Amino acid sequence: MRALVIALSLLAPVAALAQSYGIRPGDTLRIEVAEDEAMSRDVLVLPDGTISFPTVGSVRARGMSTQQLASVIRNGIAGDYAVPPTVNVAVTAIPEPKPPREVQKQVMNIYLMGEVASPGVKEVSPGVTLLQALAQGGGFTEFAATKRVQLRRIDPASGQEKVWMLDYSQMARGGLAGGNVRLAEGDVVLVPERGLFE
Repeated sequence: MRALVIALSLLAPVAALAQSYGIRPGDTLRIEVAEDEAMSRDVLVLPDGTISFPTVGSVRARGMSTQQLASVIRNGIAGDYAVPPTVNVAVTAIPEPKPPREVQKQVMNIYLMGEVASPGVKEVSPGVTLLQALAQGGGFTEFAATKRVQLRRIDPASGQEKVWMLDYSQMARGGLAGGNVRLAEGDVVLVPERGLFE
């Protein structure tokens, strides 16, 4: 007798969980009609939250407990039986939760123009420096005016373009902080062609 009491006490939380579980789209339900095995079947809860059952038609199951759905089906098919049928509903499978979408690495677009080996739009990580961007562009061509590197940026507040003139050789030696300038979305790095006597 004590073993039976223990078994029932262990089953109680499971039963409570079953009563509180709200049916969701994607769940697979086992519906059994004790008086008519031919009516018993597995059904899938459709994306709109409904199921289909013979003689009852479409039933909105989303959010119902299994007991509530069993009652709806029982009432729907009761007219076909001499005595009220016994209907049991159980959730036999639930859809696996979709893994969270992989967080895409944030990127921004900058533009390398002029005498760089690989000019064009570059997707770079936020926080990239001017020197890193030049490296991503493959460095300078042999015609680059490396003492007149331009960083062009549109001021979002005023809409005006600001231009900074930078000397690559000084940046490379660490004598100019411009190489460590962190670029922003839409920045243009322009390397002009050197003049005849540069």
